[in-house]
Amino acid sequence: MGGGRGKLIKDEHRVLAVELIIEANNAGARLFKACEVLGISIRTYQRWKNPDGSVNLDKRPLTQRKAPQNKLSDEEREFVLETLCNSEFIDSTPAQIVPTLADAGIYICSESTMYRILREDKMNKHRGPKKGAVKRELTTHVAFGPNEVWSWDITWLKSPVNGLYYKLYLFMDIFSRKIVGWEVWDKECAKLAGELVKRIVINENLRGKPIVCHSDNGAPMKAETLHTLYEKLNIHKSFSRPRVSNDNAYSESLFGTMKYRPNYPQNGFKSLDDAREWVESFVEWYNNVHKHSGLNYVTPAQCHAGQHIEVLNNRRQVYAQARLNRPERWSKSPRGWSPKESATLNPIKQDELEFYKMEKLTQANYF
Repeated sequence: MGGGRGKLIKDEHRVLAVELIIEANNAGARLFKACEVLGISIRTYQRWKNPDGSVNLDKRPLTQRKAPQNKLSDEEREFVLETLCNSEFIDSTPAQIVPTLADAGIYICSESTMYRILREDKMNKHRGPKKGAVKRELTTHVAFGPNEVWSWDITWLKSPVNGLYYKLYLFMDIFSRKIVGWEVWDKECAKLAGELVKRIVINENLRGKPIVCHSDNGAPMKAETLHTLYEKLNIHKSFSRPRVSNDNAYSESLFGTMKYRPNYPQNGFKSLDDAREWVESFVEWYNNVHKHSGLNYVTPAQCHAGQHIEVLNNRRQVYAQARLNRPERWSKSPRGWSPKESATLNPIKQDELEFYKMEKLTQANYF
């Protein structure tokens, strides 16, 4: 615990220490030994404990100390800030400013004081005109079924050549987690992404149906050609907040699952065809074999086709029958094999989810 004068000890720890020492002393332990076990001296214990048994709390945090004699006045501090933000010095560090001022016969404060003032005013990284923080609202969309909200991204796959990568374009449905489309190319461009989007729309029979397509802020994702295609296909674009990878968590999680597969080539793919062949086998496994934890352990393909409801109903019946056969083995209710009702890009509160539900029902009744 330690009882040095320079070290602040929480009041609750001080009270506990005194109680433990009194208890040990009453039980026959020598006072200095009990103090030694807790790492404090007898003098510290005597300073903490009052004759009536109460404990002196630490008053150091509450002490009003006089300002040091060498402290800058408010006017001097303001002058230092004005100097630091002067157009002549705005791109210079205090280490450069101090000698420059000295060459002009001026001394206002030390280099370390300048750095401290910059830190206190949060200007140690930028001293230009202050801009108000622009806070982007959390991007979220809710899907109550397949092909309502997609997430897509591009990840790089290692090639045999150091520094060169193949690019995997991958679109997934956030409700069913099914990979609805993918391609591997040796370059990134919006045109290739657009061709893939058109194929997915045809394969999923979605002509004219409104879809939200979410992505990060990469160049191919924000290209004008892709946005024009979105408008033609009735696809609404959605983007993550800058530098917030969690806003596109579905795609990031999927890439993580892919790259931690036991047979993933950690040393890279031999060729573009090799990469395409491996990704094809992964997509087959992920969509049709992999029982996804986020779907209550049905496959993405089953959820996408609506087959998961029957699968989960069958599981409930198996569990119910097992409980009837051996009730003594069931201290709690059987596991709930319920199908998921919705999926959101980012977590939302229950009342917000209810709002989205009502909005969805209103749209369904309207159309």
